[in-house]
Amino acid sequence: MSVRAGDLDARLHDALPTEIIEAALSEVGRDQLALVSSFGAESAALLKFAADVDPAIPVIFLDTGWLFEETLTYRDALTAHLGLTDVRTIHPLADDLATQDADRDLWFSDPDRCCFIRKIEPLARGLAPFAAWLNGRKRFQGGDRANISVVEADGRRLKFNPLANVTQEELESVFTSAKLPPHPLVASGFASVGCMPCTSRTASDEDARAGRWRGLAKTECGIHVVKTS
Repeated sequence: MSVRAGDLDARLHDALPTEIIEAALSEVGRDQLALVSSFGAESAALLKFAADVDPAIPVIFLDTGWLFEETLTYRDALTAHLGLTDVRTIHPLADDLATQDADRDLWFSDPDRCCFIRKIEPLARGLAPFAAWLNGRKRFQGGDRANISVVEADGRRLKFNPLANVTQEELESVFTSAKLPPHPLVASGFASVGCMPCTSRTASDEDARAGRWRGLAKTECGIHVVKTS
């Protein structure tokens, strides 16, 4: 898989987002390709590119049980706006929540475990039928994302990063030119939107993800940890 991913990454190194999505479709077919979206602050851009290629590409949305109500409303509005026809909402397992987070304070005592039962395990179930997936990470977001490839091996799957090459200015241009509705929380200072307890506003001189898990060494929920087998 790593050789296959490397070959695709070299071929798509300078490709446009729609070209990368088209290549993913050509590689595995629509039934084997999923787009994973948080319907967060910048999600509309990738969803717009995907809708332009094929609005029936399956979209997986993780409802962690801790999302802002504005995010759930945005999911529904953006789905209708872009004409997406296969958005699948995945939830954590009720047994996991009952046995491991009955008091809903795991985010405070063990945020990594909270992310596991609310995001990583549900995503694994959601991606089970698929051979490849698309996600919205961008290099300009910094941190662990600064050097991402366009295509990666993710266990037995291919992982495509169609927005890896885009700049902040290009992303903003997509929102303007396509008249994409912004996430409702962006106007109040949220540059990146995740779960309520672990998301805060960012200052103008901070990077977009500075408000995620503020004060902790944690910068990712874990779904983007590359699997090698």
